Amino acid sequence: MGHEASKHENPDESADTSGSTTSRIAKLRQRLHRHRPHFRRHRRGSSSESNVRKLLKEGDFAGIAFLRVIGAKMKFKDKWLACVSFGEQTFRTAISDELSIDSVFVICTARTNLSGEKKLLLERNGAHVARISVFETNRMSKNNLIGFCEIDLYDFLTRDSDSDIEEYGLQDPASSGGIVGTITVSCSIEDPMETEMSFARRILSIVDYNEDGSLPYNEFSDLIDAFGNQLAATKKEELFKAADENGDGVVSLDELAILLALQQEKDPLINCCPVCGEILQVSDRLNTVVHLTLCFDEGTGNQVMTGGFLTDKQASNGWMFKISEWAHFSSYEVGLRSGSSSSHILVFDRRTKRLVEEIIDTKIILSMRAIYQSKVGLGLMDKGAKELLQSISEKQGRKMECAESAKNIPDFINMFKDQINLSEIKYPLEHFKTFNEFFIRELKPGARPITSIECDDVAVCGADSRLTAFETASDAMRFWIKGRKFSIRGLLGTEVSSSAFIDGSLVIFRLAPQDYHRFHVPVSGTIEKFVDIPGCLYTVNPIAVNSKYCNVFTENKRVVSLISTKEFGKVAFVAIGATMVGSITFTKKEGDYVKKGDEFGYFSFGGSTVICVFEKDSIKIDGDLLENSSRSLETLVSVGMKLGVSIKKR
Repeated sequence: MGHEASKHENPDESADTSGSTTSRIAKLRQRLHRHRPHFRRHRRGSSSESNVRKLLKEGDFAGIAFLRVIGAKMKFKDKWLACVSFGEQTFRTAISDELSIDSVFVICTARTNLSGEKKLLLERNGAHVARISVFETNRMSKNNLIGFCEIDLYDFLTRDSDSDIEEYGLQDPASSGGIVGTITVSCSIEDPMETEMSFARRILSIVDYNEDGSLPYNEFSDLIDAFGNQLAATKKEELFKAADENGDGVVSLDELAILLALQQEKDPLINCCPVCGEILQVSDRLNTVVHLTLCFDEGTGNQVMTGGFLTDKQASNGWMFKISEWAHFSSYEVGLRSGSSSSHILVFDRRTKRLVEEIIDTKIILSMRAIYQSKVGLGLMDKGAKELLQSISEKQGRKMECAESAKNIPDFINMFKDQINLSEIKYPLEHFKTFNEFFIRELKPGARPITSIECDDVAVCGADSRLTAFETASDAMRFWIKGRKFSIRGLLGTEVSSSAFIDGSLVIFRLAPQDYHRFHVPVSGTIEKFVDIPGCLYTVNPIAVNSKYCNVFTENKRVVSLISTKEFGKVAFVAIGATMVGSITFTKKEGDYVKKGDEFGYFSFGGSTVICVFEKDSIKIDGDLLENSSRSLETLVSVGMKLGVSIKKR
């Protein structure tokens, strides 16, 4: 009963011509699409693959969690926004400027109105850790992370408590164990029937033009036509009478909600999503409900939080980044690093099952794009730049060994904030007399548990790193390594390479400067040999690895070790140097028997890479690692995490 004319129309007058009916339906669909964030989806979630919601199986579906950020208390007076990251999605609240100061405290405490709510899809083996990041927003171009917390939704929902509200401490990203405030959240699982009924109520609120909580026949007819179900369209009057239980000539909110919920159970009315237009599989009730619930929230402005982001850093960016993104100078994408997409490196955190952004200085990104993404840049390499990189790396290595370099440690920690866990480090910061001593730091015993430590047929990750894994070298070249001259023989050298390795599996562990830089053996066995291969010191950053003009892994300085095992046969372990890497040091020697998880060596200052090559048909790599790699997406892993199992016939 929207506009006044609809109050006096009867069923026969409501569709006097096909033209007017089509016009009304078009207007209805336009209204449903009104708040749909086309620009946001295209620009912020620029990888089309990341925007496709995968189909669920009944056994994988755990429920739809309703997460609400109620508020926060901070130890600083400022303006704030909160970002919620879950899986490959990030949402943000509006900036809060409603600050009331509690004068009772000696330290000024600001109460912020960081209200926001979002529905999250829970899968049994999928993401279940939500990260809430709070940013202060008093800067025009860059917002600053000042606190964060991680909430395991499974633990939250199964805890022994009658309340669905909980307060969490916000960790200080610049210090170990520091708390900068608290944030209050609520979380609950939505009942499937209530999900369908609430969806129906929200549809009614969109098409109820005069907001009186009911629909006459003509508006009900337009709504049914918009669903795209031709069978239902021919039975509109019958459906209207079925929905109009009290016979008052209009369908109330509750009557329509009950009709849709019950009808979806036996003979679904909705074949087409009224928000995004996607054709729905009528037989797949589970995915239909999930799609309609989440899509309707995103598309109609029902949600309080803004979505369409990949990481919290992207969601918190200020106006300067938005201009550069609009101008195609930089963009956020999952996939190969080329052009503007190489401005931001996104990786998938295996522990929390969410996307995170690697921190790297903008000036360094621009210089790498100039050098490695063009023929001109690589041409400079051939004219002396290689020798210059070698000289700079050697000088930087010597500089990081000086006592004066220790003063750089606090700035380094501050730059990477929440990406370095100070509580894991074996010694206090005062113990390190040079920067390089901190860089090759040891961790406390037990900081990296080894998966199935007694089972030698299970291989583990050999470094804290960003991992890509491929069943063959050709897969690696298709999805990740774009250097035209890459080959297993070229990587291993003639002394180690054999026919068994040529079609074998390949695992790449890329270490960034902030990582723990000691590497460990992924399998148990005996070290047969070490082979030094001299070479260049190109960066191992994806910007270079993904460049068709550069052959990083076969041209860089590296040490190839060969490990003989019972379960996997021969395994080649390649430690590769890179720009600013002073040296590669091994802590084991030829003839030593090593147990998987044992420390094998370390890289001095700089980023670096380890590559493991397995013989053909010797290992079955974990599916999640292969799946991410096939999307050209690195997986953030830690030493000791499961890599795969032996399938070698003995």
